Amino acid sequence: MSRPLKVAVQMDPLAGIDINGDSTFALMLEAQARGYELFVYHVQGLSLREGRHGAVRAERLTARARPAAVRRVRGDHATLGEERILDLSQMDVILMRQDPPFDMAYITATHMLEHVHGIGPDRALVVNDPASVRNAPEKLLVTHYPNLMPPTLVTWDQQAIRDFRAEWRDIIVKPLFGNGGAGVFRIREDDENLNALLEMHFARSREPLMIQRYEPAVRRGDKRIILADGQPIGAINRVPAEGEARSNMHVGGKAVQVALTPRDREICAAIGPMLREKGLIFVGIDVIGDWLTEINVTSPTGLQEMDRFDGINSAGLIWDCILRRLEGAGDGAGGFVA
Repeated sequence: MSRPLKVAVQMDPLAGIDINGDSTFALMLEAQARGYELFVYHVQGLSLREGRHGAVRAERLTARARPAAVRRVRGDHATLGEERILDLSQMDVILMRQDPPFDMAYITATHMLEHVHGIGPDRALVVNDPASVRNAPEKLLVTHYPNLMPPTLVTWDQQAIRDFRAEWRDIIVKPLFGNGGAGVFRIREDDENLNALLEMHFARSREPLMIQRYEPAVRRGDKRIILADGQPIGAINRVPAEGEARSNMHVGGKAVQVALTPRDREICAAIGPMLREKGLIFVGIDVIGDWLTEINVTSPTGLQEMDRFDGINSAGLIWDCILRRLEGAGDGAGGFVA
Protein backbone atom coordinates (compact mmCIF):
# COMPACT_ATOMS: atom_id res chain seq x y z
CA MET A 1 0.00 0.00 0.00
CA SER A 2 1.15 3.58 -0.64
CA ARG A 3 0.63 4.70 2.98
CA PRO A 4 1.65 3.25 6.35
CA LEU A 5 -0.88 0.86 7.79
CA LYS A 6 -2.80 1.42 11.00
CA VAL A 7 -2.60 -1.77 13.04
CA ALA A 8 -4.52 -2.64 16.21
CA VAL A 9 -3.34 -5.67 18.22
CA GLN A 10 -5.83 -7.46 20.43
CA MET A 11 -3.59 -9.22 22.92
CA ASP A 12 -2.84 -10.11 26.51
CA PRO A 13 -0.91 -7.50 28.55
CA LEU A 14 2.16 -6.38 26.62
CA ALA A 15 4.16 -5.86 29.80
CA GLY A 16 4.23 -9.57 30.64
CA ILE A 17 5.41 -11.09 27.37
CA ASP A 18 8.68 -12.93 26.69
CA ILE A 19 10.37 -10.67 24.16
CA ASN A 20 12.61 -13.49 22.92
CA GLY A 21 9.80 -15.98 22.41
CA ASP A 22 6.53 -14.16 21.81
CA SER A 23 5.28 -14.28 18.21
CA THR A 24 2.98 -11.28 18.66
CA PHE A 25 6.01 -9.23 19.69
CA ALA A 26 7.82 -10.36 16.52
CA LEU A 27 4.85 -9.26 14.40
CA MET A 28 4.78 -5.89 16.16
CA LEU A 29 8.53 -5.33 15.70
CA GLU A 30 8.20 -6.05 11.99
CA ALA A 31 5.15 -3.79 11.64
CA GLN A 32 7.01 -0.97 13.37
CA ALA A 33 10.08 -1.49 11.15
CA ARG A 34 7.79 -1.01 8.15
CA GLY A 35 6.52 2.28 9.53
CA TYR A 36 3.10 1.02 10.55
CA GLU A 37 1.19 2.77 13.35
CA LEU A 38 0.62 0.40 16.27
CA PHE A 39 -2.13 0.30 18.89
CA VAL A 40 -2.72 -2.36 21.56
CA TYR A 41 -5.87 -3.23 23.49
CA HIS A 42 -7.23 -6.01 25.66
CA VAL A 43 -10.35 -7.90 24.65
CA GLN A 44 -12.08 -6.59 27.78
CA GLY A 45 -11.80 -3.10 26.26
CA LEU A 46 -14.05 -3.94 23.29
CA SER A 47 -17.46 -2.26 22.97
CA LEU A 48 -20.04 -2.76 20.22
CA ARG A 49 -22.58 0.02 19.77
CA GLU A 50 -25.55 -0.72 17.52
CA GLY A 51 -28.92 0.69 16.53
CA ARG A 52 -30.28 4.06 15.42
CA HIS A 53 -29.31 7.24 17.20
CA GLY A 54 -31.64 9.94 15.88
CA ALA A 55 -31.75 9.82 12.09
CA VAL A 56 -28.38 8.09 11.85
CA ARG A 57 -27.79 4.38 12.27
CA ALA A 58 -24.78 3.80 14.48
CA GLU A 59 -22.69 0.71 14.00
CA ARG A 60 -19.30 1.00 15.58
CA LEU A 61 -16.85 -1.32 17.27
CA THR A 62 -14.48 0.49 19.60
CA ALA A 63 -11.67 -0.47 21.95
CA ARG A 64 -9.91 1.25 24.81
CA ALA A 65 -6.52 1.24 23.15
CA ARG A 66 -3.09 2.78 23.57
CA PRO A 67 -0.50 3.68 20.93
CA ALA A 68 2.52 1.41 21.25
CA ALA A 69 6.21 1.49 20.41
CA VAL A 70 8.25 -1.70 20.91
CA ARG A 71 11.95 -2.58 21.06
CA ARG A 72 14.00 -5.63 21.94
CA VAL A 73 15.22 -4.37 25.30
CA ARG A 74 14.55 -6.64 28.26
CA GLY A 75 12.68 -4.77 30.98
CA ASP A 76 12.03 -1.80 28.68
CA HIS A 77 10.47 -3.41 25.62
CA ALA A 78 7.43 -1.17 25.15
CA THR A 79 6.25 2.40 25.50
CA LEU A 80 2.51 3.00 25.62
CA GLY A 81 0.78 6.30 24.92
CA GLU A 82 -2.36 7.70 26.51
CA GLU A 83 -5.46 5.53 26.41
CA ARG A 84 -7.99 6.50 23.78
CA ILE A 85 -11.25 5.17 22.36
CA LEU A 86 -10.26 3.65 19.03
CA ASP A 87 -12.79 3.14 16.24
CA LEU A 88 -11.64 -0.24 14.95
CA SER A 89 -13.34 0.26 11.59
CA GLN A 90 -10.69 2.91 10.88
CA MET A 91 -7.83 0.44 11.24
CA ASP A 92 -6.31 -1.31 8.24
CA VAL A 93 -5.45 -4.49 10.15
CA ILE A 94 -6.51 -6.01 13.47
CA LEU A 95 -4.35 -8.82 14.81
CA MET A 96 -6.43 -11.09 17.05
CA ARG A 97 -3.64 -12.43 19.23
CA GLN A 98 -4.98 -12.99 22.74
CA ASP A 99 -4.22 -16.45 24.09
CA PRO A 100 -6.92 -19.09 24.55
CA PRO A 101 -8.80 -20.65 26.35
CA PHE A 102 -11.23 -20.86 23.49
CA ASP A 103 -14.29 -20.18 25.60
CA MET A 104 -17.46 -18.11 25.27
CA ALA A 105 -15.52 -14.88 25.89
CA TYR A 106 -13.22 -15.74 22.98
CA ILE A 107 -16.18 -16.68 20.80
CA THR A 108 -18.01 -13.46 21.68
CA ALA A 109 -14.97 -11.43 20.61
CA THR A 110 -15.02 -13.12 17.20
CA HIS A 111 -18.69 -12.15 16.77
CA MET A 112 -17.90 -8.53 17.64
CA LEU A 113 -14.92 -8.35 15.29
CA GLU A 114 -17.07 -9.58 12.42
CA HIS A 115 -18.78 -6.17 12.43
CA VAL A 116 -15.62 -4.55 11.05
CA HIS A 117 -13.85 -7.41 9.29
CA GLY A 118 -13.20 -6.95 5.60
CA ILE A 119 -11.31 -4.87 3.07
CA GLY A 120 -12.45 -1.38 2.08
CA PRO A 121 -13.88 1.78 3.65
CA ASP A 122 -14.93 1.34 7.28
CA ARG A 123 -13.49 -2.18 7.27
CA ALA A 124 -10.40 -3.71 8.85
CA LEU A 125 -8.75 -6.97 7.86
CA VAL A 126 -8.86 -9.17 10.96
CA VAL A 127 -6.06 -11.74 11.12
CA ASN A 128 -7.16 -14.44 11.39
CA ASP A 129 -10.72 -14.14 9.97
CA PRO A 130 -12.87 -14.12 13.13
CA ALA A 131 -15.68 -16.28 11.72
CA SER A 132 -13.18 -18.88 10.54
CA VAL A 133 -11.42 -18.87 13.92
CA ARG A 134 -14.77 -19.42 15.59
CA ASN A 135 -15.67 -22.26 13.23
CA ALA A 136 -12.27 -23.94 13.38
CA PRO A 137 -11.40 -25.05 16.94
CA GLU A 138 -7.93 -26.47 16.48
CA LYS A 139 -8.60 -29.94 17.82
CA LEU A 140 -11.80 -30.26 15.75
CA LEU A 141 -10.66 -28.72 12.46
CA VAL A 142 -8.10 -31.50 12.10
CA THR A 143 -10.87 -34.14 12.16
CA HIS A 144 -11.86 -33.10 8.63
CA TYR A 145 -8.61 -34.70 7.45
CA PRO A 146 -8.91 -38.31 8.70
CA ASN A 147 -6.22 -39.60 6.33
CA LEU A 148 -3.69 -37.25 7.89
CA MET A 149 -4.32 -37.86 11.58
CA PRO A 150 -3.81 -40.74 14.06
CA PRO A 151 -6.77 -42.72 15.43
CA THR A 152 -8.84 -40.19 17.39
CA LEU A 153 -12.03 -40.10 19.42
CA VAL A 154 -14.03 -37.04 20.51
CA THR A 155 -16.76 -37.95 22.97
CA TRP A 156 -18.58 -37.54 26.26
CA ASP A 157 -19.14 -41.33 26.39
CA GLN A 158 -16.91 -42.78 29.09
CA GLN A 159 -17.42 -46.37 27.93
CA ALA A 160 -16.39 -45.35 24.41
CA ILE A 161 -13.18 -43.96 25.89
CA ARG A 162 -12.51 -47.18 27.78
CA ASP A 163 -13.16 -49.17 24.59
CA PHE A 164 -10.76 -46.91 22.68
CA ARG A 165 -8.03 -47.62 25.22
CA ALA A 166 -8.74 -51.34 25.01
CA GLU A 167 -8.25 -51.13 21.25
CA TRP A 168 -5.07 -49.01 21.19
CA ARG A 169 -3.68 -49.76 24.69
CA ASP A 170 -1.71 -46.52 24.99
CA ILE A 171 -3.63 -43.25 24.64
CA ILE A 172 -3.47 -39.50 25.13
CA VAL A 173 -6.41 -37.81 26.88
CA LYS A 174 -6.77 -34.05 26.47
CA PRO A 175 -9.41 -31.34 26.94
CA LEU A 176 -10.95 -30.38 23.62
CA PHE A 177 -10.47 -26.64 24.10
CA GLY A 178 -7.31 -26.62 26.21
CA ASN A 179 -3.98 -25.10 25.25
CA GLY A 180 -0.31 -25.15 26.21
CA GLY A 181 -0.39 -28.81 27.23
CA ALA A 182 -2.65 -28.16 30.23
CA GLY A 183 -4.72 -31.14 31.27
CA VAL A 184 -3.05 -33.58 28.84
CA PHE A 185 -2.51 -37.12 30.15
CA ARG A 186 -0.90 -40.26 28.79
CA ILE A 187 -2.83 -43.33 29.95
CA ARG A 188 -1.37 -46.80 29.30
CA GLU A 189 -3.43 -49.99 29.22
CA ASP A 190 -2.52 -50.90 32.82
CA ASP A 191 -3.09 -47.41 34.26
CA GLU A 192 -5.75 -47.58 36.97
CA ASN A 193 -6.39 -43.82 36.96
CA LEU A 194 -8.52 -43.59 33.80
CA ASN A 195 -11.90 -43.87 35.53
CA ALA A 196 -10.94 -41.33 38.19
CA LEU A 197 -9.63 -38.97 35.53
CA LEU A 198 -12.88 -39.19 33.57
CA GLU A 199 -14.98 -38.69 36.70
CA MET A 200 -12.95 -35.62 37.65
CA HIS A 201 -13.17 -34.08 34.17
CA PHE A 202 -16.90 -34.57 33.69
CA ALA A 203 -17.68 -33.39 37.22
CA ARG A 204 -16.03 -30.06 36.35
CA SER A 205 -16.81 -29.66 32.66
CA ARG A 206 -19.65 -30.12 30.18
CA GLU A 207 -17.18 -30.39 27.30
CA PRO A 208 -16.17 -33.65 25.61
CA LEU A 209 -12.65 -35.00 25.64
CA MET A 210 -10.33 -35.78 22.74
CA ILE A 211 -8.62 -39.16 22.90
CA GLN A 212 -5.79 -40.10 20.54
CA ARG A 213 -3.53 -43.08 20.09
CA TYR A 214 -0.18 -42.37 21.73
CA GLU A 215 2.50 -41.87 19.11
CA PRO A 216 5.96 -43.02 20.32
CA ALA A 217 7.47 -40.71 17.69
CA VAL A 218 6.74 -37.83 20.08
CA ARG A 219 9.94 -38.77 21.93
CA ARG A 220 11.76 -37.47 18.85
CA GLY A 221 9.65 -34.32 18.94
CA ASP A 222 6.33 -32.68 18.14
CA LYS A 223 6.91 -30.57 15.04
CA ARG A 224 5.33 -27.10 14.83
CA ILE A 225 5.03 -26.02 11.19
CA ILE A 226 4.12 -22.40 10.45
CA LEU A 227 1.98 -21.65 7.41
CA ALA A 228 1.47 -18.16 5.99
CA ASP A 229 -1.68 -17.97 3.86
CA GLY A 230 -1.56 -21.72 3.34
CA GLN A 231 2.14 -21.98 2.47
CA PRO A 232 4.72 -23.54 4.84
CA ILE A 233 7.48 -21.10 5.75
CA GLY A 234 9.36 -23.25 8.26
CA ALA A 235 9.19 -25.39 11.37
CA ILE A 236 10.65 -26.10 14.77
CA ASN A 237 10.76 -29.38 16.63
CA ARG A 238 9.62 -29.43 20.26
CA VAL A 239 11.24 -32.28 22.17
CA PRO A 240 9.66 -33.35 25.48
CA ALA A 241 11.64 -33.08 28.68
CA GLU A 242 12.84 -36.31 30.28
CA GLY A 243 9.93 -38.09 31.95
CA GLU A 244 7.33 -35.84 30.27
CA ALA A 245 4.76 -36.99 27.68
CA ARG A 246 3.99 -33.41 26.57
CA SER A 247 6.23 -31.47 24.22
CA ASN A 248 4.74 -27.99 24.70
CA MET A 249 7.36 -25.38 25.52
CA HIS A 250 5.07 -24.13 28.31
CA VAL A 251 5.81 -27.38 30.16
CA GLY A 252 9.52 -27.73 29.48
CA GLY A 253 9.67 -28.86 25.85
CA LYS A 254 12.89 -27.83 24.09
CA ALA A 255 12.83 -26.23 20.63
CA VAL A 256 15.38 -27.64 18.17
CA GLN A 257 16.00 -27.07 14.48
CA VAL A 258 14.22 -29.32 12.00
CA ALA A 259 13.63 -29.57 8.26
CA LEU A 260 10.34 -30.28 6.53
CA THR A 261 9.92 -33.85 5.31
CA PRO A 262 8.02 -34.98 2.20
CA ARG A 263 5.18 -36.07 4.52
CA ASP A 264 5.11 -32.61 6.12
CA ARG A 265 4.80 -31.04 2.67
CA GLU A 266 2.03 -33.48 1.77
CA ILE A 267 0.10 -32.43 4.87
CA CYS A 268 0.60 -28.72 4.12
CA ALA A 269 -0.48 -29.18 0.51
CA ALA A 270 -3.66 -30.93 1.67
CA ILE A 271 -4.77 -28.25 4.12
CA GLY A 272 -3.28 -25.11 2.50
CA PRO A 273 -6.16 -24.36 0.08
CA MET A 274 -8.68 -24.57 2.93
CA LEU A 275 -6.63 -22.19 5.08
CA ARG A 276 -6.38 -19.62 2.26
CA GLU A 277 -10.09 -19.87 1.46
CA LYS A 278 -11.04 -19.30 5.10
CA GLY A 279 -8.72 -16.32 5.61
CA LEU A 280 -6.55 -18.18 8.12
CA ILE A 281 -3.34 -16.32 7.30
CA PHE A 282 -1.15 -17.23 10.31
CA VAL A 283 -1.50 -20.90 11.28
CA GLY A 284 0.66 -23.34 13.20
CA ILE A 285 0.11 -27.07 12.72
CA ASP A 286 1.41 -29.85 14.96
CA VAL A 287 2.84 -33.02 13.41
CA ILE A 288 4.06 -36.07 15.34
CA GLY A 289 5.86 -38.55 13.15
CA ASP A 290 3.67 -38.85 10.06
CA TRP A 291 0.50 -37.59 11.70
CA LEU A 292 -1.22 -34.22 11.91
CA THR A 293 -2.56 -33.72 15.43
CA GLU A 294 -3.71 -30.07 15.60
CA ILE A 295 -4.31 -27.03 13.37
CA ASN A 296 -3.73 -23.96 15.57
CA VAL A 297 -5.53 -20.84 14.34
CA THR A 298 -6.18 -18.80 17.50
CA SER A 299 -2.77 -17.50 18.57
CA PRO A 300 0.00 -19.66 17.07
CA THR A 301 3.57 -19.35 18.33
CA GLY A 302 7.04 -20.36 17.18
CA LEU A 303 8.15 -17.49 14.94
CA GLN A 304 11.16 -16.32 16.93
CA GLU A 305 12.55 -19.82 17.50
CA MET A 306 12.19 -20.60 13.80
CA ASP A 307 13.93 -17.37 12.80
CA ARG A 308 16.91 -18.12 15.02
CA PHE A 309 17.33 -21.60 13.55
CA ASP A 310 16.69 -20.81 9.89
CA GLY A 311 17.84 -17.19 9.58
CA ILE A 312 14.55 -16.02 8.11
CA ASN A 313 12.13 -13.21 8.88
CA SER A 314 8.91 -15.15 9.41
CA ALA A 315 6.98 -12.11 10.69
CA GLY A 316 7.94 -10.32 7.48
CA LEU A 317 6.59 -13.20 5.40
CA ILE A 318 3.30 -13.07 7.30
CA TRP A 319 3.03 -9.29 6.80
CA ASP A 320 3.72 -9.80 3.08
CA CYS A 321 0.71 -12.13 2.97
CA ILE A 322 -1.43 -9.59 4.81
CA LEU A 323 -0.42 -6.90 2.33
CA ARG A 324 -1.35 -9.12 -0.60
CA ARG A 325 -4.77 -9.66 0.98
CA LEU A 326 -5.24 -5.92 1.38
CA GLU A 327 -4.25 -5.38 -2.23
CA GLY A 328 -6.68 -8.02 -3.43
CA ALA A 329 -4.09 -10.62 -4.40
CA GLY A 330 -4.52 -13.04 -1.52
CA ASP A 331 -4.21 -16.25 -3.54
CA GLY A 332 -1.25 -17.52 -1.56
CA ALA A 333 1.08 -17.17 -4.56
CA GLY A 334 4.02 -15.88 -2.59
CA GLY A 335 6.69 -18.27 -3.77
CA PHE A 336 8.30 -18.57 -0.34
CA VAL A 337 7.79 -22.25 0.44
CA ALA A 338 10.40 -23.43 2.95
